[in-house]
Amino acid sequence: MINLFMILQINLQDSINTAVAEAGELKLSYWELAIKGGWIMIPIAILSVIAVYIFIERYFAIKKASQTDINFMNKIKDYIHDDKIDSALALCQSTNSPVARMIEKGLQRIGRPLNDINAAIETIGNLEISTLEKSLPALATVSGAAPMIGFLGTVIGMIRAFYDMSNAGNNIDVSLLSNGIYTAMVTTVAGLMVGIIAYLAYNILVAKVEKVIFQLEANTSEFMDLLNEPVE
Repeated sequence: MINLFMILQINLQDSINTAVAEAGELKLSYWELAIKGGWIMIPIAILSVIAVYIFIERYFAIKKASQTDINFMNKIKDYIHDDKIDSALALCQSTNSPVARMIEKGLQRIGRPLNDINAAIETIGNLEISTLEKSLPALATVSGAAPMIGFLGTVIGMIRAFYDMSNAGNNIDVSLLSNGIYTAMVTTVAGLMVGIIAYLAYNILVAKVEKVIFQLEANTSEFMDLLNEPVE
């Protein structure tokens, strides 16, 4: 086994020296590397496109949901104090945000027990959170699946390299093994890159969703405190 690796190392060094002597330097584009990775690069590329699409689409959707008029709750408070429930409902219906839809449901339940109002608001809140978290499980799947597919390419590449080695017998040539080794290394790197990027994107989106959840809880608490205020 040691002699085999020594032969591979000597042949590899000879090939590199020959290439450098002929071309001056080794040049390999990213496209050529992708081709060397073989068909395994296709699902990895598809997963990368899916990850980028989900991140961009969810990022702007969550960002839009987090933008709320700072005077929204003050206006709702004024309308309730003035007993203008219809005006408060109209304001909620004209405002496209999760907070407005939650408060609207609470306003529609005014007159019922506070527990019923709170339960109705929480139901709408859970639906809004579920909408914000749409596609996040798919992004998490990409972050785990991409490295696994890359490792699959590594195994396939090594099997191919050893198969070519066994067929070559004593006439082992680095160029004969290069395709399998390229597949093994390139797919691993590509899978890990896609997986790492998808993992970071997933955690960024989760952090933004948690921020929106905190805002929804704060506004719900403010609204319930408003209903609990004693009537003057």
